[in-house]
Amino acid sequence: MIYFENDYCEGAHPAILQKLLETNMEKHPGYGTDPYCVSAKEKIRKACGCPGAEIFFLTGGTQSNAVVIGSLLRRYEGVLAASTGHVSLHEAGAIEYTGHKVLELPQKDGKIQASALSARLKDYYADKSYEHMVFPGMVYISHPTEYGTLYTRQELEDISAVCAQYDLPLFLDGARLGYGLASDGTDVTLADIARCTSVFYIGGTKVGALCGEAVVFPQKAPPHFFTMVKQQGALLAKGRLLGIQFDTLFTDDLYQKISRNAIETANALKDALRQKGYRFFLETPTNQIFVILENGQMERIGRDVKFGFWEKYDEKHTVVRFATSWGTRMEEIRELIAVLP
Repeated sequence: MIYFENDYCEGAHPAILQKLLETNMEKHPGYGTDPYCVSAKEKIRKACGCPGAEIFFLTGGTQSNAVVIGSLLRRYEGVLAASTGHVSLHEAGAIEYTGHKVLELPQKDGKIQASALSARLKDYYADKSYEHMVFPGMVYISHPTEYGTLYTRQELEDISAVCAQYDLPLFLDGARLGYGLASDGTDVTLADIARCTSVFYIGGTKVGALCGEAVVFPQKAPPHFFTMVKQQGALLAKGRLLGIQFDTLFTDDLYQKISRNAIETANALKDALRQKGYRFFLETPTNQIFVILENGQMERIGRDVKFGFWEKYDEKHTVVRFATSWGTRMEEIRELIAVLP
């Protein structure tokens, strides 16, 4: 079976495994107070251009989203997000479990527009009954989006400006951030994200780590954020396990280098799919490739290839996703191309 089902099929980059092995018998204090976490945080601050940033290592993406959103919102507030956003669709109600509603916004190719956000907020406060409604308390976006698309720097700045106008935190989900930063033609840097957002996270789980995400507050974290991380089960006692991984990823630009591999292998697959006449659901510049397959064709290909079901297209067709990763090899691309009709 050939695996292109997601971008976390593999374990971890060999450099991380080697460093974990080398440091395995060292004795360190827990909960992120070890020297590896300290070193990783300093490297991330430098990469973001934020010397005063507060950084926390959490166990995974859903935990990061739930803890960040739950800690920033007041009890009567909800979070604005694209109707296709991860917190809207694929987190099993984790946000609602914290007591906060996801307020869905219209989207185009997975992205929200500043104009739509502004109109929604203007309409909300124009309603004389708004005190009886869930207040919009923050804005959530992801980069890349659920559809592998990317915001431009101008789009980020425009959304950030609307958030500033209404005094709303802007939270960027960076589960696949490495693949966004490494994509061809993007004009968004880590420093841009730190400048435009109130909080974001750097994904490790999908970009070379065994597990873990680095949550970054470019200015200041909410009071007692560490305590809330523990309260919601997202804190590792052996915090050094996450610190070592991010310290390794942010040494010698490893995070960017391995992310680039996912883009190069995805580009090769896209070219081959075009040559074979496959129809794309939308064009994406990252590692997620969405193809429209006839249902019978999908079943036949599925005998040899693991891909992701995405959504029903019509009665006879389905949108599926092929995903490359930091660990995808060009030989695997050639193997996949050989079995595709």
